[in-house]
Order: sequence, then C-alpha cells, then structure tokens
Amino acid sequence: MTINSAAADRRSQDASNCLWENWQNGHRIPALPDAIRPRSRDEGYQIQALLEARSPKPLRGWKIAATSEHGQAHIGVDGPIAGRLLAERFFDDGAQLRFGANHMQVAEPEFAFRMARDLPPRDRAYEVDEILASVESLHPAIEVPDSRYDDFATVGAPQLIADNACAHEFVLGPAAPDNWRTNDLVSHKVSIRVPDKVEHQGDGSNVLGDPRIALAWLVKELSALGITLAAGQVVTTGTCATPLPVAPGDSVTADFGSLGKVGLTFWPE
Repeated sequence: MTINSAAADRRSQDASNCLWENWQNGHRIPALPDAIRPRSRDEGYQIQALLEARSPKPLRGWKIAATSEHGQAHIGVDGPIAGRLLAERFFDDGAQLRFGANHMQVAEPEFAFRMARDLPPRDRAYEVDEILASVESLHPAIEVPDSRYDDFATVGAPQLIADNACAHEFVLGPAAPDNWRTNDLVSHKVSIRVPDKVEHQGDGSNVLGDPRIALAWLVKELSALGITLAAGQVVTTGTCATPLPVAPGDSVTADFGSLGKVGLTFWPE
C-alpha cells in the first residue's frame, strides 16, 4: 500500500466514523469536514462501504434514492444513488419504530424485489429480463429515510452517497401474489396514508419510469463497483409517491392494491 492510498483509506475511515456516530446518536452536521469530504461518487461509495462494516449482521439489501424528479429535487441530485439496507434498520410488516431525531420526517411507499440468485459483476451488461428471472418475489415496502446533514439538499451526490444515500429504516411487507410478473407495474396505483390525517398517491411510473428499470439500474451500479447483488438480498426501488409527512404516534399504511399492503407505527414520544 502506498503512502497516498493509506492516507486516502484513513480519510475514508474518518468520514465513515463521523457519519456513523452522528447516525447512531441522532445528530447532524453541516457537511463532512473538507479534509475528509468525498470528491466523487466512487469516494462516496468507499465511505459507505465502511458503514456496512460496522454492522454486526449480514447486509439485508440495497436502496435506490432519487428515482423520480421530485426525489432528485428533494435531495439535490440529478440522478439516482444507491445505499445499503443494514440489518439492524430492517423490519417486517407491522413494525413499531422509534421516531427519534428523524430530520426528514417522511415515509415513502416503494416496490421492493427479493433476489433468488446472485448477480455478480461482469463486463457485459445485464438485460432487464435476465435480472427479473433472478428475482424471487416482489414486496410492498415503506422506507423511512433520513440524513446526517443539516441541509441534505445542498451537500451533493458524493456526500449523500457516503451518508448511505439517506438510508435510515425500512419495513418490508409480505410477498405479492406470483402474478405480479404479468402486472403493468408502470401504471400500478399506490397510496400511502396516515388515517384521518394525510394521504399521498402515486404509481410505478415515478420510479425511473418503471420499478423494473430501477432494479436494473441498481444491478448496473453495483456491477460497476465490483459488488455482487446476492441471493436473498432485497432491492427497494425508490418512492413511487410524494414522500408522506409523518410524526411520532402516527400509523402509516402503504396500499399496493392487488400486490398487498404494508404498515408501521411510530411510538408516541
């Protein structure tokens, strides 16, 4: 290892430590200090990988942020970014979550795919049909994102990637009926609501035009990074509706019609 690469590794570790400690403690920072700030997407992913190394359990999957124009504007980027779903932040349908110091204060309905087979990195691009043939099941899901930055819309893609693409907590619903493969996911309607308070509606077209295209984007992104999308891992493809404002004590339900429902409750605080 050269002196320069050793110094870069130390900077990445310092950046990861900073983000991890703020995440665990519910604190925020204006931005990473300039001396350890990532300057490229690749540097951001190097820092993000060190967050995964802090988790005591195997990685549960991947998230895609900013798969819609609204989502891109919301976090100040011009295209999708990927993040990791850590096991200790991954929950089943009906989970009761602590709201804590959540800064974004939103919940997002998402199409999530569980993989049946590994998709390792390769030079030849994966075709969408090939990727779908490697999917075990489709699930309704809710993501509760958050950021470790005071103003996440101004720090830029490399820092957001380092911050795990605004990953925080994730709830996976039951598998959809097997006929999901013949459904038109593009026009499939989805709603997310807090009863008697607020409801947002959307459809699959808000996710890079098609949730299956979003899944293919993630496979391509991981392949370029030299990472295998592993069997059993879940890929959640980004919000298909405008993020729903939430608060302590709220019960949230995402309704995917014939594909099922998923819900969570925030403890009162």
